Amino acid sequence: MNFDFTITKHETYAVISLSGELIEKSQATQLLEKTEELVKENFTKLAIDLEQLKYMNSSGLNTLIQLLTKARVGGGEAVLFNMAKKINELILITKLHTLFKVTQTKEEALKLLGI
Repeated sequence: MNFDFTITKHETYAVISLSGELIEKSQATQLLEKTEELVKENFTKLAIDLEQLKYMNSSGLNTLIQLLTKARVGGGEAVLFNMAKKINELILITKLHTLFKVTQTKEEALKLLGI
């Protein structure tokens, strides 16, 4: 299964939806470039929808950390939401839930972003 993403810009934030399997660093190159552009355009509040992400490994975790870092360096924040059970377990096992803000719904994510 391939990896794909969509970015939806709103007035003061962007929603990044990930889908498929994120298992190779090269799969995320375009996503990271587009996120860099978002931050330059002052879209530093990122709600990252993981509902359609079926699998990821350490490369996927690294990609999420890079998204968070780009948002924070730009003065913003990134919130993960809508995670499948396997992805949530991976976030917990790696203790990344202490680094990320994690919610169940988009509404909760937007609230954490101050929107």
